[in-house]
This record gives sequence, C-alpha cells and structure tokens, in this order.
Amino acid sequence: MTAERELGELTRLVREFSTERDWQQFHDPKSVILALVGEVGELAELFQWVPAEQAVAQFSDPARQARAAEEMADVLVYLVCLADVLGVDLGEAARAKLAASHVRFAADQVRGVAPHKP
Repeated sequence: MTAERELGELTRLVREFSTERDWQQFHDPKSVILALVGEVGELAELFQWVPAEQAVAQFSDPARQARAAEEMADVLVYLVCLADVLGVDLGEAARAKLAASHVRFAADQVRGVAPHKP
C-alpha cells in the first residue's frame, strides 16, 4: 500500500471511529488542537529527564519503545483528525513543505549546521 493510500485509510478509520461514537460534534479545530498538544506533552514527558545522548539507547528497550509508540500513535491520530476536520490533504501538505524546505535549506549550504529562524 502506498503511503498516500495508507494515510487515506487511516483518515477513514479515524473518521469511522469518531462517527460510531458520535464524537464529531466535539471535533472542532480548537478542541482537536488542544487534544493534539496534550498528546505531544505526554510523548515529551517520556523523554523529559532522559539525557539526549541516551535517548535512542533507552528507547530501544521494548517496553519503553512500546510506550513511545503508543503516544506517537495518539499524536498521529489527532493530527489526522485535525487535517480531516479542516479538509487538509496531509500527504500533499507534507510533500509541499518538504519541497519548500529543499529550497530553503540547500544541502550544500546547511550540511551539519542547525537551521535558525530568520
């Protein structure tokens, strides 16, 4: 399955889940964004006191990796829901952003240098 089809299928599943529970009434953009931010916070909390240089090693432990995956899934589900509510083609938006980033951050000019906001 292509990534685009997979994202479309995930959108359909998230919408179906919400519809079966009559939760669309609660999915205004502001509420979904706040839920998304909450889930990002839960993901960040897992890494809060882990030294940066140890994060990959510590999260290779199956139990910790499973917890991180669970929170990442929550983030993705809410992001997909938000895109659906706003009518945004998330795959196309990501491809457009990446194309713009290729121009903005030319590899030969920024290799090994952290980008800075102008």
